[in-house]
Amino acid sequence: MNMTDPIADMLTRVRNAAQARHTTVDIPFSKIKLALAKILEQEGYISGFDVNENGNRKLLRVQLKYDHNRQPVVNGLRRLSRPGLRVYAGMHDIPRVRGGMGTVVVSTNRGIMTGREARRRHLGGELIAEIW
Repeated sequence: MNMTDPIADMLTRVRNAAQARHTTVDIPFSKIKLALAKILEQEGYISGFDVNENGNRKLLRVQLKYDHNRQPVVNGLRRLSRPGLRVYAGMHDIPRVRGGMGTVVVSTNRGIMTGREARRRHLGGELIAEIW
């Protein structure tokens, strides 16, 4: 079965696994999902990830992160740009999530990065998702 929006599928899997208090979640591999996982790890929303070969297909295994009260660090994930409605923003229009307490992920011509990094490099692009 073909998937229309694999990034939204990844975000939904992470959100559902965090709410169910799972330690890991397996996601079908792609380069954009790998870049998104790197950003989630660098921003402290997940504890790590690794790429596993399962037969002839690759899986991205994400280790979820919880605080000392066993509450998920990821409180929310939202897809901004989707296949039916692409959302683009210039450098000055990149939103700040939850007053700076969250992260927006931007796809620029220099790769996928956080909104903070895109503003620092004076780049705009497609708003992929916001995490808080």
